[in-house]
Amino acid sequence: MPNLVVAEELDLLAKVSALLSDLPRSRTASEAPIVRELEHLRAVILSGDEAKDISTLTEQYHHQSAVLQQLRSAGEVPRVDPGSPYFAHLRLREDGEERDLCLGRATCIERGIRIIDWRDAPISKIFYSYQQGEDYDEEIAGRERIGQVVVRRMVRIRDGTLERIQAPEGDFSPDASRADGWRHDKPIKPRLSGGEAAALRVFGPGEGGARRLGSAGEGETVRADKRLPEITGLIDPEQFELITRPSSGFLVIRGAAGSGKTTVALHRVAYLAFDDPSIDGPDTMVVVFSRALRSFVSHVLPSLGLRNVRIASYREWAADERRRHFPKLRVCERIDTPALAQRVKLHPFLAVALEQWVSRTPGEPSREQALEDWCSVLAEDSLLQEVCRTTAPGAFSSREIARFCDWHRDRLEEVRAAMAGEDGVYVELDPEDDALLLRAWQLRVGPLRGRGRHPLELRHIVIDEVQDFSPLEVQVLLGCLAPNSSLTLAGDTQQHVINHSGFTSWREFFAQLGVSGTEIDTLSVSYRSSREIVQFATSVLGDLFEEDEPPASPRSGPPVELFRFGDRGVCIAFLADALRELAAAEPLASVAILTPSVAASEAYFQGLERCELARLRRVTDQNFSFTAGVEVTEVEQVKGLEFDYVVLVDVDRSRYPDTPLARRVLHVGATRAIHQLWLTSVGMPSPLVADLWARES
Repeated sequence: MPNLVVAEELDLLAKVSALLSDLPRSRTASEAPIVRELEHLRAVILSGDEAKDISTLTEQYHHQSAVLQQLRSAGEVPRVDPGSPYFAHLRLREDGEERDLCLGRATCIERGIRIIDWRDAPISKIFYSYQQGEDYDEEIAGRERIGQVVVRRMVRIRDGTLERIQAPEGDFSPDASRADGWRHDKPIKPRLSGGEAAALRVFGPGEGGARRLGSAGEGETVRADKRLPEITGLIDPEQFELITRPSSGFLVIRGAAGSGKTTVALHRVAYLAFDDPSIDGPDTMVVVFSRALRSFVSHVLPSLGLRNVRIASYREWAADERRRHFPKLRVCERIDTPALAQRVKLHPFLAVALEQWVSRTPGEPSREQALEDWCSVLAEDSLLQEVCRTTAPGAFSSREIARFCDWHRDRLEEVRAAMAGEDGVYVELDPEDDALLLRAWQLRVGPLRGRGRHPLELRHIVIDEVQDFSPLEVQVLLGCLAPNSSLTLAGDTQQHVINHSGFTSWREFFAQLGVSGTEIDTLSVSYRSSREIVQFATSVLGDLFEEDEPPASPRSGPPVELFRFGDRGVCIAFLADALRELAAAEPLASVAILTPSVAASEAYFQGLERCELARLRRVTDQNFSFTAGVEVTEVEQVKGLEFDYVVLVDVDRSRYPDTPLARRVLHVGATRAIHQLWLTSVGMPSPLVADLWARES
């Protein structure tokens, strides 16, 4: 005899299969339950019951009306797939009666069988919010529902065959060698753990000598603020040597993710300010790639006693300087820029073309002439063709450059009208145009202007994540350095994810900047992530990995794991359970759910929101909280940041193909994790995680 759990699931599947085989296609998504819910909602709303939230009920009514209208207007309504009709089974007890519910990807309520689309049905909230055996008390569609979850199971059904049951009673799978045909394993619940009472970057006994980074000792509390910590007392000898280099000249720091590049660069500013207090002033600037990274490092400099150093994202700084130098140019950001235009504007050959144009074209050293230089070079087809052919052969075809020039030529009159002072004329610019305009000023007029009309001369500049800046953007900053000043560049070519910035290698980058003989110092120890995460992230890079050996990591942790699902709804339920358990065990943990696209982020956030996870946040514009909780965002937004736990979702073949860019993006996402890294896949996993896939199978 099969186990009772198996027997119940086989019986349920048989009933569902029989029903679906009998029903015509048009009836598998019945509108009857929606009509009943609408009638009930309408009655409650019209009753005027002050104890009810009428605005919420009205919103539910409009939502369900839209669903009903969609069903009635569609040529073919969504049909339950007989091969995989549902992925979860609930049994609820209310008022002494029990009923079964199945969660799937479409709705069918017929003959006592209830299959509910997990995305739309309010009742699915119970599945995502409660465990087997728990009592619930929820208001759903205006009705108070009080009961108990008698059964909560996840199932895998493929081609109409039950292949797996996951339940609190155990994990069941077919096994022909057993008498009842089923294997029964104890439930092994994957668990996120390792962060509580251990803070950031912890060494276990014997793993880091006496050197412990950010650990919480007896009587200490775990860090609630997840921004970059100040770790002056924990700097290692290799880092200290870089921090204490002579004050003038270039310092280039290369290192793997988590090796302390940013920390070293910021501590170097504090070291220089000790000998020269004027370094702690507005003439020192730390330039980062994004607003999120600016916020992440914002607490470090004040903790080092530096109160007046400016931290800015490059885009913010360049926009401010463009407004100061071209005050008549009233600008709004363009939203319809072709990808080709961005690629050309970031490419190093355009900087060369701008220099050649200014050197060949007579003109007054004025802002009007600098603006005209910018306007002209973007439309000068023959010059761009010539420079591209000689300095970057093959980067763009003649046809692409012609298209680029034609597109800009159509917009130049708007710019000239705005500069002429015409009322109400605004110019649409790309963010990349700010650097081009500032560079045109430097070439035509001279140094950018600081306070008073004096030249803008910075004593020290730190540029973090420099591999994702274009050479022209860095040239603009170099043009702001005072004599005998210093510059610190920190970066890692293996984290180069801005595909069109023009960065190819350190050697070419320095050649494009006109800086020769610059020495590169490498940090070789990764302190952020565990050894297992570092090894995985290195393997993802494949041939892109530039060193002889992976970076060392002083501590070990849980293995990197890949979880495969047949449906996103199952994945969300799995994550909700794990995250709920983590929140109870480690309330100060920070978790990042990293997706490959905005659409995927919305889907995962909405799904997890239905599960009523505490401190769940959707990050849409790098507005990270740097506090405990779960943040859902795209992997590109987390560059330079770190989290206690990271889950990379939808690591599928279509999202992460075997390309250099996909390898780097996956590497960046993986190396954001401090304690533990999970990956999930819905469908065929990416070839980049083949080792994990083989191990999981």
